[in-house]
Amino acid sequence: MKISEAIFAGSSVRVSGKPKRELPEFAFIGRSNVGKSSLINMLTGNGKLAMTSSTPGKTKVVNHFLINDKWYLVDLPGYGYAKLPDRMRREIVEVIRDYIHNSVQMQTLFVLVDSRHDIGAIDVDFLSELGENGIPCAIIFTKADKLGPMALQKQIERDMEILSHTWEELPPMFTSSSQTGLGRDEILSYIGTILKSIK
Repeated sequence: MKISEAIFAGSSVRVSGKPKRELPEFAFIGRSNVGKSSLINMLTGNGKLAMTSSTPGKTKVVNHFLINDKWYLVDLPGYGYAKLPDRMRREIVEVIRDYIHNSVQMQTLFVLVDSRHDIGAIDVDFLSELGENGIPCAIIFTKADKLGPMALQKQIERDMEILSHTWEELPPMFTSSSQTGLGRDEILSYIGTILKSIK
């Protein structure tokens, strides 16, 4: 699948405020500095679509981008910001949970994990919550260009071993690099397959 058009369609903090046009949604989420905005820009071929920032908690709303006038790419706030005040952290969690549990148009939630490190406890807990609630998800290992092929493979195998303690069947997994474009075709093909199945 190719993306020929990507347009900002609106921001919201509750599902009731998201764009009214009902189309399939594919959402992206991850921890601070995992490379979420860079990945979204790489997937859409638009380097300025999602704002990148080194400031934790920059995205506090749910951003919808209309893709090819057929589906939404959804940029969710990140989770696990230790440096934010408790109140602000709770507000972000509420925004995330409201969308994840109440947006019936969401087809898949892509959870981004930094491939350079062992998957964190907060990521494992978040993924476990998704599994327990039957929320369709997939994992994207980001920044794959930072490791050699062997080191990358070993790291992913370690993460899979950690996840296997709480998952009987692991969700789909992808590796990506916003610098090299690695994973773009595979991720978009996965989205395209789902779109075809719901027509």
